[in-house]
Formats: sequence, C-alpha cells, structure tokens
Amino acid sequence: MTIFKEKIDEEYVTISEAKEILVDLEAERAEDEDRDLRYELARAIEHVNRFARLDAEESRELVEELAELEQIDVPTAVKIADLLPEDRTELRSVFAQERYSLDGDELDDVLDIVAKYA
Repeated sequence: MTIFKEKIDEEYVTISEAKEILVDLEAERAEDEDRDLRYELARAIEHVNRFARLDAEESRELVEELAELEQIDVPTAVKIADLLPEDRTELRSVFAQERYSLDGDELDDVLDIVAKYA
C-alpha cells in the first residue's frame, strides 16, 4: 500500500542535484523551530554529503554530454555521473543490468567525457 495516489511527474537527478535540493530543505526546516528533522531526511542528507563529488551544475552538464552519445540514455547517464567510473571495469558494472553492452571504443569515449569532470 502506498500513500500516493498517482505519479504526476518523474525526473532523474544526480546525487549532487539531490544534495542541493536537500540542503535547501534542511535550511528551510532549520528556520522553523517547531519542525524537527525527520530521521529519513537526516539520513538522506548524510548520504548525499558523503557521496556527492561534483556540484549540481557540473553533474547536470556531465549527464547532458553523456546523453548526447547514441548508446546512453538519461537514467544510465545519471548513474555514470553519480559513480564517476575511472576505468572500463567500473564502467561495465553500470551496464551489467542493461540488455546491451558497449565495445572498447565506446567505453573509452564515455571515460574520456567522465575524465573531464572528475
């Protein structure tokens, strides 16, 4: 059972973008003394602070640049931007659940793009 009736909109965001959203939310909650920071929100903030390695603008630029490649869709580009793989093995793990895989040259193209931001 879910508490939501219908999904209105869906958008993929990187960890860095989520961090920006959660920092704003945390600041808003801090201004109101009567509102406590819920456990889930505190854990989410802790998670994004630990794992966000780029700022929100850079991560969005990386996703857009990766999505321009023919073989990479937006959800996969977001995963790559979150993980910032450094070699072919790490990058192949992103594609492990996909129905396709990239050849060596395609992997190198993706790694070259990631290297500009990492």
